[in-house]
Amino acid sequence: MDKSPPIGLEKGVVRLTPYQDEWKRLFEREKDALQAVLGGYILDIQHVGSTAIPGMPSKPIIDIAIAVDDFDEANVCIPLVVELGYEYRGEYGIPRRHYFVRGEPRLFHLHVMEVTSPNWQDLLLFCDYLRGHPEAAGKYAALKQRLAEMYPAEREAYLEGKTEFIQRVARLARGET
Repeated sequence: MDKSPPIGLEKGVVRLTPYQDEWKRLFEREKDALQAVLGGYILDIQHVGSTAIPGMPSKPIIDIAIAVDDFDEANVCIPLVVELGYEYRGEYGIPRRHYFVRGEPRLFHLHVMEVTSPNWQDLLLFCDYLRGHPEAAGKYAALKQRLAEMYPAEREAYLEGKTEFIQRVARLARGET
């Protein structure tokens, strides 16, 4: 039986844990805290990433996506999110995304993006597609397991190894081939 905590991952480590129903509750609690502070500035808050897909083995870090009307206007959110204990990392490799992390070991990743951005849409489409297509979800789980075994201390290599699959699923979800 897995005795690891339901959430949290040390820096530089790639470790997958079996899906836990607790992740949804932890997301909802964090969503409520974010909504209370950011309510008037945001459009939507979604649980994204592998912890949002029932049955999916995942790094035990909750990914949260927040939609805003305008990237620049969302700057007002930065100090409010920092007050909740998040560390602001800027765009962190994705243009027009405000990226935050919280916890050591890492507990949450927060992505603030424009509601019209392809990145926002792809995050939602990817999760929805895998929830509705168990065969694709199974292939993704197997890929994640294989990459975690190959790169147990190399998060960037692990993430890079998933990129092509994620992009292919996003295209499928958009109805592209």
